[in-house]
Amino acid sequence: METHSQRITYLKNQLTERILVLDGAMGSLLQTYRLSEEDFRGEQFAEHPSELKGYNDLLSLTQPNVVSEIHNGYCHAGADIIATNTFTSTAISMADYQLQAFAYQVNYAAARLAREVADKWTSPEKPRFVAGSMGPTNRSCSISPNVNDPGYRNVTFAQLVNAYKTQAEGLINGGVDLLLVETVMDTLNCKAALFAIQTLAETRGVDIPIIVSSDRSGGGGRNLSGQTVEAFWNSVQHA
Repeated sequence: METHSQRITYLKNQLTERILVLDGAMGSLLQTYRLSEEDFRGEQFAEHPSELKGYNDLLSLTQPNVVSEIHNGYCHAGADIIATNTFTSTAISMADYQLQAFAYQVNYAAARLAREVADKWTSPEKPRFVAGSMGPTNRSCSISPNVNDPGYRNVTFAQLVNAYKTQAEGLINGGVDLLLVETVMDTLNCKAALFAIQTLAETRGVDIPIIVSSDRSGGGGRNLSGQTVEAFWNSVQHA
């Protein structure tokens, strides 16, 4: 399984035969290391103007051994698919830390880390795959952040598409096997991510498998933008 297309063919064959196990949380395990602000900064961001502690995805650059250790732990536990440490690595979310210019770099580095671990654990009997994590961002394309102005939006669909496209490029170039659009709260945000991925796939002429996971808010079985599971599926199943 040396090429991406060979891995994808094998992945699809595996899915017809058995259930594949995705790894678990990254952020909560990173918290157990009790890393300091200096740990988060590392050498590359020692003089960065804003506080960086809490932006866990940056650790793929500044503390790669910690991230690799978590990936190794999940592979040791039997995970078939490990997800990259990139849940909040769009330029939109990274702007909170004044790091939006490093979006591609963080995603690429995280994908390389996960790829190296997956390749190390891969055997003919049990191949391991890498999913590029693409989280919901910290903004909603469907819902106003201002209760006094329901028509207001602090992000556009085009801005989301551009941010997700940069993220997907970094992840794909770093060696992921598939993309995981995860913890979807706003279906329109998700559709922006899917549009970005499909545009990129068409441009490159490649097959990029996609997994989508959706968050459910409260006890009503709906996501934040109001869709039931069935309605959400009908909105995204084309991808």
